[in-house]
Amino acid sequence: MYLPIPSLQRVCNLIQITVISLDLEIQSLTQEHLTAVLELDQACFGGLWTMAAYQRELDSPNSDLLGLFSPISTLRLLGMGCFWSILEEAHITILAVHPQYHCQGLGQALLYSLLKTASDRGLERATLEVRVSNLAAINLYQKFGFKTAGRRRRYYQDNGEDALVLWLADLQKPQFQATLLQWQHIVSDRLSKSSWHLVFGE
Repeated sequence: MYLPIPSLQRVCNLIQITVISLDLEIQSLTQEHLTAVLELDQACFGGLWTMAAYQRELDSPNSDLLGLFSPISTLRLLGMGCFWSILEEAHITILAVHPQYHCQGLGQALLYSLLKTASDRGLERATLEVRVSNLAAINLYQKFGFKTAGRRRRYYQDNGEDALVLWLADLQKPQFQATLLQWQHIVSDRLSKSSWHLVFGE
């Protein structure tokens, strides 16, 4: 008996496809996260900072250390970012996403959160150093308005590589709040393409 092959449109109508958004949460890191922080540091940097160094960051009133979590991940910590408040400046010291989660918009989410936190703290500008060879990171920072302010020769001790000094000003200007809102939409849209949804912890 001959059975007609259903059309592609009919097949699509019959199949229910549900897209699940996976929650991401950014929150301040605490003492209980130290082990996960060290594991992420090792995965991303091969052991950049020690537990004592991260403990100093947690203890310092001038340091903001943010973590990126997801309840569905087997990893305890997907990413983290840190900046120091120095006078009126947010000096970004760490922006890291676990290698398993690269190219999914998580770096954008962390950078957005760092800059929003710095603005909420009343800081006027943000700065950082980045390896000249790290084109992906440089591209990310440039998307968020960072400009090259200088170059530090042989800044990185492991291989003598130069660092670019990047700078973002006017965090307290009224137009920066509008920029933050634009970035929030951009970040949310990028995350949604990888089925992520960003929520903020208390």
